[in-house]
Amino acid sequence: MKTGIIVYVVGDPPMDQQSDSKALAKNLRLDADRVEIASQHLGHFDVHDAWWSLTSKGAQRVLCTLAEFNPHGQIQLKGQTIRLCG
Repeated sequence: MKTGIIVYVVGDPPMDQQSDSKALAKNLRLDADRVEIASQHLGHFDVHDAWWSLTSKGAQRVLCTLAEFNPHGQIQLKGQTIRLCG
């Protein structure tokens, strides 16, 4: 069973940094087959769009976790991970 994780990022990235969602997702080292970022500034605009993307690419188990930008522009995970389906 393929697992996908949606990382919902709140807050604004530092003004002087351009963020690449794929590079930020790799730095998280999450145990999943696919990681999607949902944020106002990068990746998917909302969780539903990221969820659809994961399920259309074969993810049967979808998890979601909350994160925020730290002062260095990296994503820092916060709180618990919840299962959305699967």
